Parts: sequence; structure tokens; C-alpha cells
Amino acid sequence: MKCSLQAIRHDRDSFEALAYLHEQTRECFWDEVEIDMEATSWFDADMCAAIGALLYNLGENLNTVKLVNLPPSVEKILSKNGFLSHYGRVKIPDRWGTTISYQRFDVKDDRYFSGYIEGEFIQRSEMPTMSPRLLKKFRESIFEIFSNAVWHSRTKLGIFSCGQFFPSRSRLDFTVADLGVGIRQNVQDHVGSDLSPEEAIDWATKGNNTTKHGDVPGGLGLKLLCEFIDLNGGCLRIASDAGYWCRENGKTTLARLSHPFPGTVASVEINTADQNSYMLASELNAKDIF
Repeated sequence: MKCSLQAIRHDRDSFEALAYLHEQTRECFWDEVEIDMEATSWFDADMCAAIGALLYNLGENLNTVKLVNLPPSVEKILSKNGFLSHYGRVKIPDRWGTTISYQRFDVKDDRYFSGYIEGEFIQRSEMPTMSPRLLKKFRESIFEIFSNAVWHSRTKLGIFSCGQFFPSRSRLDFTVADLGVGIRQNVQDHVGSDLSPEEAIDWATKGNNTTKHGDVPGGLGLKLLCEFIDLNGGCLRIASDAGYWCRENGKTTLARLSHPFPGTVASVEINTADQNSYMLASELNAKDIF
């Protein structure tokens, strides 16, 4: 099986491309899957979480995966974050410290994930200034994405994560992916609502909507993040099943993918040029909002 891959950025077209890659290869078993990256002129490195999940799934089906014809610039960045070390390349030093390493976590690795997001994302110097209470809430929101991937998606193949700081764009990106049942199925199973894939994502991001699992926090953990990025000038993107959801510039965009992504990808983008300092409004009054 031979497939090609276009440039991968943070946009609907790139999620379409990854969903199509899954569609092309989902029946492969004990095969050699060659992915030609000659046309991959750019790769937003944190999207390794999404493609890494797809390729891991191929490996679980006893396929051999080969990445060929990588442009030198793409090969360099994907070697720095450790992604290509899973596919026969050697990891090279990240002297500029712009990468957040590509990692796969088992569903019981919550303590390792917590240390990972703290050391490689939350405490980065490029993050906007937050009060200790807001930083705690922000940390909890990111960790809740992991909890959602474990409990709500019911994945057995683990959780995949990666990030990247883009100095020229003043953007810090962090992405988490799983290969679970997807948000639409999860909402239908727990709430009974028969929503479209994109409507299910939108429903799940609302603060009062939750599919709680016992004492585990429900929802996607994105309500606070939505509020924060609206002020920060960042962006949130989610792909799940055949749904695509994006929150940017205070507006939400919903779209339908031509093919389903086999799980969920949640990506947060922080505007690192933001010089504001943030705190919870509850630190000034009784309301727990910004």
C-alpha cells in the first residue's frame, strides 16, 4: 500500500488529509504501508500527535510503516521532537528548545502525562503570565483532556501528544490525540442525543454539558480554554469522527470532514506575543470567570 501526504498545518484541509490517510489504510493488515512525503512541504510539528496515532494503529494491525521522501526541513523538525525515532531515524538535539517532545502514554500513565505537560508546556517561558489560581485551573483543563481521552473515548491504544513553539509566528501549539470511540458516539451513549459529528463537538465544549464518568471530571476541559484563548488571541481546534470544530477570534466554526478521524484530536494554540497578565475574576469578585 502506497499513500502520499500533503503539507500538514492547523486547518481543516490537513485534518481532511489525515482522515483520508486513515480511510486509505484502515483495511491494511500485515502489509507494508509506504507514505510518500515528497509533497509534504510543511508539517506543523505538534500534529505528530494526530498522525502518530494513525501510524501506531497501523502497527497494531501488524503493518510495517515507512515514511519516504521527506523534505530535509520536515525531516529535521520531526527528528528533533523524537517522532521519526519511531520510524528508523535518529533523534537529533533541539538546541533552540522549540519542541515539545512527541510522546505516547498508556491509559494508566496519568502521573507521567501530568509531569510532561507541566515540564514541557505549562512552565514554558513563552506562556502568558497567569496568576497562581488561574494557572492551576489552566493546568487542570489540559489534564482533563487526557482524562477525557482515557474515560470517555474508551481507547485501548493510548494517548498521543506533541507540541511546538513557532517563534516567527509567536505561537505555542500543543495537541493531544486518541483512537477512541469519538465524541459523537460518546455523547449518544451517555446522553442519548443524536447529533451530527460537528454538533456533538460543539455540545461537548459547552461548560454545563458533560458525560461524567463517576468522580472523573466530565466534558473536554475546554470551557476555560475557550475563554482564555478568546482573550489571548489564540485558537482551539478539535477533530472527531467526521466533525471539525474551531474557535478563533471569538468565533466558532463547524464543518464536516469527508472521512472520519478514528478518535479525537484536540489542539490548543497560544498567542505568545500576548503581553497581558491574567487572573480569575473570582480573585477580584465572586464569579469564577475572567
